[in-house]
Amino acid sequence: MSDHGAPCWYELSTKDAAAAAAFYGPLFGWGFQDAGMPGMTYTLAELGGTMVAGLMQPDDPMPEFWLIYFAVDDCDAAARRAADLGGTVHRAPEDIPGTGRFAIVTDPQGVVFGILQPLPGQIGGAFDPVRDGHGQWHELHSTDPVAGLAFYAALFGWKKSTTMPMGEMGDYQLFARNGADIGGMMRLMGPPGVPPHWLPYFGVPSVGATKTAIEAAGGTVVHGPSEVPGEAFIVMALDPSGAAFAVVGKA
Repeated sequence: MSDHGAPCWYELSTKDAAAAAAFYGPLFGWGFQDAGMPGMTYTLAELGGTMVAGLMQPDDPMPEFWLIYFAVDDCDAAARRAADLGGTVHRAPEDIPGTGRFAIVTDPQGVVFGILQPLPGQIGGAFDPVRDGHGQWHELHSTDPVAGLAFYAALFGWKKSTTMPMGEMGDYQLFARNGADIGGMMRLMGPPGVPPHWLPYFGVPSVGATKTAIEAAGGTVVHGPSEVPGEAFIVMALDPSGAAFAVVGKA
């Protein structure tokens, strides 16, 4: 069965990988190891023997943010398709030895994301909607979520799922892959200057305890805890360097 359109990797761009590991490690139970990639510092986060995320320390200064990768059957074809749909290819397809072929693109509203053509059998388990410490939900904050859904549906085959009205905030539009909801899309809110973005949600056993841990470790909670459908709670936060992320789980 094809993995096309499945969330497959979460990558934090950070100027201080050691500080990021010190924050996220206790929060999610992650352990860390150097990836051994020539010419760059790349740290792998693992949980129970499964690689769940990467910490990339770029040579040139850039914003601190989480990048979500989605699997594709053919990286080169998907990059061309994204461009044909009005997106932009920011990093052309290239190989990662032992992993697959990737590219960095933006959708027509300027939201950056990654695409990855994994080597056969190498999609991994970073996304797991039922395991704590793994990516569990993916939220698009867009200047035009309706156009966003059309773009990603054409690129990945995602389907429109439940629509949840939120009053003046507009609709929260769930989307599904192979019949299972994997995320939602909404109109960009927040203070001026915040760019449209994808927000990853990581699973935790207790959102309340995680909120306390985030604040104790120097992070900032910007929303929640709030109850959401499915008897779950969420918190949106910034890590000590300003990278946005969210958690979901029981109270």
